[in-house]
Amino acid sequence: MSRTHRAATLADVAAEAGVSLATASRAFNGSTRTVGAELAERVFAAAKRLDYAPNAQAQAMVRGRTNTLGLVVHDIADPYFSAIAAGVSRAADTEGMVTLLLTTLGRQEGWARDLTLMRSQRVRAAILVGSMREDPQELEASRAAVRAYEESGGRVVAITQPQLPADTIVVDNHEGARLLATDLAECGYRRFAVLTGPPQLLTAGDRSRGFRDGALAADLPEPVTVAGDFTRDGGYAAMSELLDRIDEQAADIDCVFAANDVMAVGAMAACRARGVRVPHDLALAGFDDIPTLRDHSPALTTVRLPLEQMGEQALRLVLEPAADEPRHPRVSGEVLLRESTPPRRARSG
Repeated sequence: MSRTHRAATLADVAAEAGVSLATASRAFNGSTRTVGAELAERVFAAAKRLDYAPNAQAQAMVRGRTNTLGLVVHDIADPYFSAIAAGVSRAADTEGMVTLLLTTLGRQEGWARDLTLMRSQRVRAAILVGSMREDPQELEASRAAVRAYEESGGRVVAITQPQLPADTIVVDNHEGARLLATDLAECGYRRFAVLTGPPQLLTAGDRSRGFRDGALAADLPEPVTVAGDFTRDGGYAAMSELLDRIDEQAADIDCVFAANDVMAVGAMAACRARGVRVPHDLALAGFDDIPTLRDHSPALTTVRLPLEQMGEQALRLVLEPAADEPRHPRVSGEVLLRESTPPRRARSG
């Protein structure tokens, strides 16, 4: 009959290395009372021989924190968030950190909940990714949770609007959408529609207003707008509603801007279901340049954001000491004109 072997303890490692239990403990937990290189090497070699794994929770009690990074996103199924998560995870791995992924399922109040959870688990740092919402109570709850987390010794960095008491990477959504509208007007498009996303999401509002400002600056009519969820199904439903309007009262629309690429993918599917050819019958553009676009045809015009690099930047920032005031590095988008918005007739005048 086989016997179950007892897992090695720190006391076993100390005995194997010929050092005191206190010395072995300091070698592993990063105590301010340093252990000489020779002794530390003996301790680690003994641990390897005994297949000893340090107790992370016990180390956290000594250090006051773990070496874990908390990454909170709204929806991991959305390629926007998964691309940023890939950048964060890759950069964290090079720092020897473990990434704990949490999702709010689109609820901003999840930030306060998850920050409280991570504070109780002594997670070293947290990165929050996603749009803020127009909800004063949720905003104040998030602000309070960020302050409490950092007062406990942790660090918080966000990729969102600059409304939290933390370093925040800010995407210039308004300007990116404005430039997209300007470029599409120069391609000869005259009548725009916008699938705006949920009205309470600040990102959706910034992009919709930026596109509108670009259209109006080009002396074009106010875009027709349809709201929908910031999802593939939301884009499908919003485009279906827009196509009903086109049939009834807006037949001159020649280009549709979806406030993110996931909505644009759903919009393209709605067009196929209705027999509307993109771009022959209707041009279509999005925003973000999510990685999965490379598999879609026609290739989607969009505003490219450096999503993985944004994740890497957030990780670098969260490892730096906090500044006296929150920092707000900005990220700009790049307009990419592709097959879904081919040049139309030259503009007159």
